[in-house]
Order: sequence, then C-alpha cells, then structure tokens
Amino acid sequence: MSVGLARYQSFGRANPGASQAIDIAEATRLLAGGTARAGSLLAYGNGRSYGDSCQNSAGAVVDMRPRQRVVSFNAETGLIEAEAGALLADIIAYAAPHGFFPAVVPGTQFVTLGGAIANDVHGKNHHRRGSFGCHVERLTLLRSDGRSYACSAGENARLFWATIGGMGLTGIIVSAAIRLMRVPSLDIAETVKPFGSLGEYFDLAEAADRDNEYAVAWIDQLAGGKHAGRGLLLAGNHAAYGARTAECGTARLSVPFRPPLTLLNRPFLKLFNAAYGWRRGRLRESQASYQKFFFPLDGVADWNRLYGPSGLYQHQSVVPEAMARETIPALLAAARRSGQGSFLTVLKRFGSQRSPALLSFARPGYTLTLDFPNHGRRTLELLAELDRITVGAGGAVNPYKDARMSAETFAASFPDWQRLEAMRDPAFMSDFWARTAGRLGGRNGETAQAAE
Repeated sequence: MSVGLARYQSFGRANPGASQAIDIAEATRLLAGGTARAGSLLAYGNGRSYGDSCQNSAGAVVDMRPRQRVVSFNAETGLIEAEAGALLADIIAYAAPHGFFPAVVPGTQFVTLGGAIANDVHGKNHHRRGSFGCHVERLTLLRSDGRSYACSAGENARLFWATIGGMGLTGIIVSAAIRLMRVPSLDIAETVKPFGSLGEYFDLAEAADRDNEYAVAWIDQLAGGKHAGRGLLLAGNHAAYGARTAECGTARLSVPFRPPLTLLNRPFLKLFNAAYGWRRGRLRESQASYQKFFFPLDGVADWNRLYGPSGLYQHQSVVPEAMARETIPALLAAARRSGQGSFLTVLKRFGSQRSPALLSFARPGYTLTLDFPNHGRRTLELLAELDRITVGAGGAVNPYKDARMSAETFAASFPDWQRLEAMRDPAFMSDFWARTAGRLGGRNGETAQAAE
C-alpha cells in the first residue's frame, strides 16, 4: 500500500486498506457520465469504522474529507446543514457558541457527517434521543443515474430511509441538514457510581436512564470470581453553567509509530483496569468537559496503533432486555475463558425509540462492546463464539464495527437486509456487503435500480 493509500484504512487495521482512492470530483464525473462500473465506488469519510464497511477492494473509495463546509445554520432552531465531509468536531465548534450540541454523538468526534448518517451511529443517550438518523432533516444524494436526489421524510422518502444506516450503498451523501439540541453548556455534570456485579448494574441502569440524559457503564472485563462484572456507571447531564465554546479538537498525546507487537497484553490490561477503577471509582459528582465525557480516547491520536501490526477487532452486540441478565455475563465469560482481554469494555442500555432507517443496529436492549488485539485464528474463534451467543439470544452484531462476521450472522442480525439490497445503487459496493449480502444471494447489482 502506498503512503497515500495508507490514509484509507479502517480504524481496526485488521484488514487491508483501500487499493484505489479517487476524489469526489472524479466520482462525480463518473456518475454524471454514467460510466461508473457496477460495484466500483464507495464513499469514504474519516475511516473510523472498525471493519470493512468503509472498504471496497474491488473498486475505489471516494475521499469525502475535502468537502467539509458548513452550508447554513439557524441559530434559533438549531438546524445546521453541512457537506458530508464535515467532522462532528467542526459542527460542535460551529454551533456551541449559540447553545447547541448534536443530539447524538458516538465515542469519537472525528467522524464525518456523512459517515454518522450512513452508519446511523448511536451515543450514550439512546434512551432519550434514539440514533443519529432520528435527527436528520434532509440530505442530498448523488447516484449512478447521474442525478442528485433531495431526500427527506416527504421527498424521495424510500431513498431517505435506506440511506440512513445504509452504509454508503445507496450513493454518495453530498450534504445533509440535522437538528441539533439546545443545551445550557457543553460541560457535563457527571456522577460516577461503582457497582460490584452485573446484577447490581442492571438494577441501576433503568433509573440512571430515567434521571439522566447520558448513561454508560465501564466493565472490568478481566475480573473473575466474586468480582466478575464489576465496573462503574457513568451518568450525566449538561451542566447549567459551563463552557459554551468548543475545545481544540487536536489530540494532546499521540502514538507516533506502530509497535512490532501489541502492547495491550494481559499485564497492561490489569494495570489499566486497576488505575482506571481507582481513579474513577473515588469520584462521585464532578463537572467534566464534553471532550473528557464523550471522547476520552480522542485525546490520544492514533491510539489504535497500540494494538500492533495485526490491528484489532471490535465486537459490539445488542441483546433484548429480557435476555440481558443471562447473555451479557455469558459473553464476558466466553472472553475470559479464551484468555483474551478487552482493552475497553462498555455496556449501555438502548431505549425504545425506533430509528427511521431500513437497517439500524441500535434497538431496545443492552449493548456490549469489546476490543481485542488480533491474534489470528484464536481471536476469530472467540468472535464467532460471541456471535453465536448473541444470535442465540435474539440479538444482533454491529456491522460497522465488524470485519469478519459470517453471512449467516448478518442475516440473523438483520433479517430485512434485502430491503437495503433492493435500494442499493449498482455502482456502490463495500467489502462488508460483498462478503455478507453477496454470499446470501443478493440481487445482481445491475438490476438494483429497478426496485425503486
């Protein structure tokens, strides 16, 4: 891979990056002229997807990052329109002085607006605000028939719902307008409550959601025996008085090179868990900056390099609430039995608000996220076991965090996948879609537009 193409990897780095990249001007020329080959294109945002949903080894990725302009902003309503390459960090900085903040943010501010829509990302407040797609007002989509489509709930609605959560397969999102929420400040009044077991967490979770805008739990995944399932429940609300301007979005620390082996081994994880638990466990109530509360890992640039040359796999699952008390411990136990530690283990409760997307990962229940260094076959075997536990409980595995799930796991997680396949633009394909929907017998891309 050339130095230039190294910019087009996925965040997990477990799979090869793009073999070809073009700019949006070239992609527009191909689409406008009707000369884009079937499956030859895929929009690429900022590469924060962990797996291969942002890769297209059979064609080219389209670099959207230069298109990052804020088009308009209504300081009365909080409706902001921006080009698809704008980062959430840019949107936060633009709107903060006016008292607005995105209604939903994922664990990093360095995702593009187009990527947040295409993956229908979720945050720490799904119980209050649903997923990102719930706040998209309209978008402009460029397709291989050479046309730009204005899409909203009232115009080209089927394309609108398919594009939200559609992982870039319906065309290129050129720009979008989203509704921000009014906040008294960017700072978060945070409460940290230690819990000694998963049972205790489940007893606390519903009340935490009821009383707070944000709630998330950190789990000490390595703890076994009487300490199994211990962790910290972090809850928060925007502080009545605090910062109204965004902090600098640049990282204060960085990992300047990729080490020859993973540094995130079991001794390191034990030290990390002990230090993190000691520091946070003694806190009760404090006021934190939005950067520290929402995006703690953004403070270390290229932290994924710590996983070494083979990269990492992230496994995120969601299981129905009725199955959570049985299934979440089973997932953690499987990881412990394998002897593979998760650097960060996060547990959240999703609410009942449905996404407008055809395919959306977030749904009512509990979601568990685990990060594993890539140790080859034994890691893949563990991930397959986690898939089996999840699917057996009636749950789903997150596609935009995935780099290896089977077609069968995908179909069980998203039984309506054919609805997106029917709306897929024939010129667009990803490695994820090829290895899942493609193996399930998805229609020939040449006939995809006939279904509209």
